[in-house]
Amino acid sequence: MKKGIYIAAFLVCMSPLLAQFGPPRRQQTEQERELEQRREKEANKKRQDEIRDDTQKLYQLAGELKDAVDKSNEHVLSLDVVKKAEEVEKLAKKVKEKMREGTSKPGGFEPPPAPRPPLGPGS
Repeated sequence: MKKGIYIAAFLVCMSPLLAQFGPPRRQQTEQERELEQRREKEANKKRQDEIRDDTQKLYQLAGELKDAVDKSNEHVLSLDVVKKAEEVEKLAKKVKEKMREGTSKPGGFEPPPAPRPPLGPGS
């Protein structure tokens, strides 16, 4: 019984050392890194092309909205104008989200942690 307790205590004490010498972590090969970089580059190019296309559509829709507003008067605002404004808003949000996708990569910039206030006496 005591022998089992000693073994358990030994394993608990040695577990940090055993974990340190566990199986080696697999390193990325040069080919895998290049493939990952190529995929990221292609995804960024595709995202940039989509942003460019959506921005062109947004410009066109904004022009159509302006024309529709110019044709209306102070007493009448057509349902078409409201729908056009909603389309502009929806497309603008889509463009904004795609732009943010390019800036929120894992491993990218993270703000530094907030400084902790100093501990005073008696804390």
